[in-house]
Amino acid sequence: MKTKISAFLVVLLLLGVNSFSTLPVGETPAKITLSDNDGGRVTGEAWSSSELVGKVWVLVYADPDESDLNEAATEAIKAKDYPDDKYSSVAVVNMAATWKPNFAINMILKGKQKKYPNTIYVRDMNKTLVSKWGLADDSNDIVVFDPNGNVIFSFDGQLGSDAIEEMLSLIDAEIANM
Repeated sequence: MKTKISAFLVVLLLLGVNSFSTLPVGETPAKITLSDNDGGRVTGEAWSSSELVGKVWVLVYADPDESDLNEAATEAIKAKDYPDDKYSSVAVVNMAATWKPNFAINMILKGKQKKYPNTIYVRDMNKTLVSKWGLADDSNDIVVFDPNGNVIFSFDGQLGSDAIEEMLSLIDAEIANM
């Protein structure tokens, strides 16, 4: 009996930690700017979260070791083929969360930026989105923003099929209302 209670408490603790790793739905998170030693776009320019307005934005925040965790979700978004004037994406890489060397990650990101020019690739060198927004470290988070910059969906970890459908329906609804 004691073992079952202990296991239950561990599960509750893990679920509680996960729920704190997401941004609150309906709110606009604090402005973050990544530049210089803090990171920025793979092209070298600064990146600011204030850019996440004017259309529906999907932000993926990933530890490079967990970059494929939500491939099903990102492929589902690609399959929708949303119009560029209403939808954009940004991939922010948590560079401090991995053992992989920065030069190797930078090479990969520059290649991805060429292959997917409609996605903005950003490096977070010091876990800024972890400390300022409370996103999960060593994980893969997906956050969807409405055209006003408000969070309409936030999920830490691997999205299951129900979460993917919920995310897509929210994106569809926002785009339909634009």
